[in-house]
Amino acid sequence: MISGTGAKGMDLSIAWRNLWRNPRRTLIILTAVVIGISSMVVLSALSRGMVDGMVDNAISNLVGHIRIQDPEYRVDPSIIRRISQPEQLISDVSRMLPSGTRIARRIKVDGMLSTSREHVGVVIVGINPEDEPGVSFIGRPVHSGRMISPGESNGLVMGQALLERIGAEVGRKVVLASQNSEWENVSRSFRIRGTYRAELAQTEKMYVFVSLPVLQEMLEVGNGVTEITVNLERGRSGDGDDMTGLVSELNAKIRGSGYVAEDWRQMLPSISAYLEMFNGYMLIWFVVVFIAMGFGIVNTMLMAVYERMREFGLQRAIGMRSSRIVRMVMAEILLLLLFGSLVANGCALFFINIVLASGIDLSVFTESTKMWGMSRIIMPSLSAWDLYAANGVVLVLGLLVGLYPALRAGRFTPVETMRHL
Repeated sequence: MISGTGAKGMDLSIAWRNLWRNPRRTLIILTAVVIGISSMVVLSALSRGMVDGMVDNAISNLVGHIRIQDPEYRVDPSIIRRISQPEQLISDVSRMLPSGTRIARRIKVDGMLSTSREHVGVVIVGINPEDEPGVSFIGRPVHSGRMISPGESNGLVMGQALLERIGAEVGRKVVLASQNSEWENVSRSFRIRGTYRAELAQTEKMYVFVSLPVLQEMLEVGNGVTEITVNLERGRSGDGDDMTGLVSELNAKIRGSGYVAEDWRQMLPSISAYLEMFNGYMLIWFVVVFIAMGFGIVNTMLMAVYERMREFGLQRAIGMRSSRIVRMVMAEILLLLLFGSLVANGCALFFINIVLASGIDLSVFTESTKMWGMSRIIMPSLSAWDLYAANGVVLVLGLLVGLYPALRAGRFTPVETMRHL
């Protein structure tokens, strides 16, 4: 007598042989499964890469992973809302930060950039150039000219788009004006030392960078800054979830100072909300793709079942239970889906790691990418969740839709099959 385990093994063996009794039909279903799963995985990797690029651009756009500032600064971004003793604050929190963390101090104030012919509203940013690499886009190599030197008294770096807008060139003098802590207008002349490129042209038109000590002197704020930015050596956007505990600890440490620490999700609520819904969007999309694929699976399996009606009737006539027939047909569908998933995953990984290794260049759609804050080049980013979700949806729903042909096979009776001989 054959044991339960032996019977199951025999069912799988018979199911595998039955699949290849009609190779053409089997290959048609496999093709649908492979195309469906591989397209889900590849397109989800590109979608996640696009979202990661949006988050990375936002974080590098002078936001950072964590920022410490006056809680009213986001509502009233004036020099009045400054941190008067940043060194003490940095000393208090640096011991709580993981190794590899980079800290940058900045002043950001609204101002006016003037030439002999143009007057443009800008955001004046005072930086220590040596602190910015790995923290913001201004830490990358400049587009033309050179970066300002630490403490340089009259050096300025602006965006290439702003340089073209005012019709200036590297080496020309401009005047920056703003208000100091006493609400008095102050101004100072600077010489353009270089230009930078950013993912968004609006960023290039908005920010101009000068030396932090020079801007502190111009605004008469001593060592004051408007923000302290912290960048952690973590991965991409998904790592923001575990910053909540660290931010809470930092706020507990600086409680009473009048300042607050926020992570990038708090500073960018719209992007954060989109990320929270992204997995749900992907799951819905997987189900929609499978629905189109599922009709083909059901139709093909029904054809296979009706072609083997005589065989099923004979099996019932010699005493085989209908549940055994259902189990055999379901085993065929399971093997088909598993084999198709294996091939599809291999194809998807090949496309992601080989064909799309250098990303997709969207430079021809520059205006659209600017509007959504996307990178010009989308690098695919495959997550384990997307891989498991795509395969899980196909496997679970595939077995569910395959249940109907299996039940039809189990209901055939010897008398019914005799009518179709």
